[in-house]
Amino acid sequence: MLRTLLIVGMSLTLAGCPTKSAENPGALFGDRGASMEATPFGPAILIAAGDIADCRSDGDESSAILLDSLRGTIAVLGDNAYPSGSDANYERCYDPTWGRQKARTRPTPGNHEYRTADAGGYFRYFGKAAGDPDKGWYSYDLGDWHIIVLNSNSNCEDIRCDARSEQVKWLRDDLSRNKKLCTLAYWHHPRFNSGARHGNSEEVIPFWRVLYENGADVVLNGHEHLYERFARQTPDGDADPARGIRQFTVGTGGRDKYRFGTIKPNSEVRAGDTGGVLRLELHDDSYKWEFMPIAGEDFRDSGSERCH
Repeated sequence: MLRTLLIVGMSLTLAGCPTKSAENPGALFGDRGASMEATPFGPAILIAAGDIADCRSDGDESSAILLDSLRGTIAVLGDNAYPSGSDANYERCYDPTWGRQKARTRPTPGNHEYRTADAGGYFRYFGKAAGDPDKGWYSYDLGDWHIIVLNSNSNCEDIRCDARSEQVKWLRDDLSRNKKLCTLAYWHHPRFNSGARHGNSEEVIPFWRVLYENGADVVLNGHEHLYERFARQTPDGDADPARGIRQFTVGTGGRDKYRFGTIKPNSEVRAGDTGGVLRLELHDDSYKWEFMPIAGEDFRDSGSERCH
């Protein structure tokens, strides 16, 4: 099968406003990347990263080149367009790079999206793919897996995350209807985080409790601009190889990188100086993961695990 690699154009400035440019990506990818998903083969693939596009950075251009060569559904993990997730920042900064794959993207917002009122730029850009603009949470099936997308913003102030919130009630109801063996969830703020900038987010513990009670397997987050993989654990951070959830923090989509602070229990693998994406191969009763770095960087992390 012939694959075509699109090389992103250089950054430039028009009328005093930073803008990114790519030379007619639609000519190669048809409907903005949809052709990469038109004839799927083998297990379902989910490709994930957050903290992505800034017109004054070229990190997102480098990671977008990875996306151009990979099939699969793309999960953007929040803080997708800087500095404020406005309409202008999505169109000028995100759209020329990761936006090439908009047709196969299933997004979640970050706190920078909510620097624009009600995350309006985010919801207008992604449209129906982002869910109800008053909520921002939704779910979908991907191959043999059930995927849940939640909204933790901003730190659960704009959208409530507490145990009695509408969102957590919806999460319980959604999981009660789930018939898939394997379940993955993603949102922006990580429950567990060894990064020096933000640390653990206790506001999302209700998400974890419901997911743990219902046998979820994997959680993906962004927010901290680094990569970190945790062993299976409980919502309280106790190791649980049998029933625990494995968390990946993948804030490596393109923005500046952060340092590590105190290393949290059950943290297995960390990289604070690498951009890239996490590729998940979703089988009917298991999954494989691989962190794929941008060109010129060599950190990798890979492994496999069975679902509960």
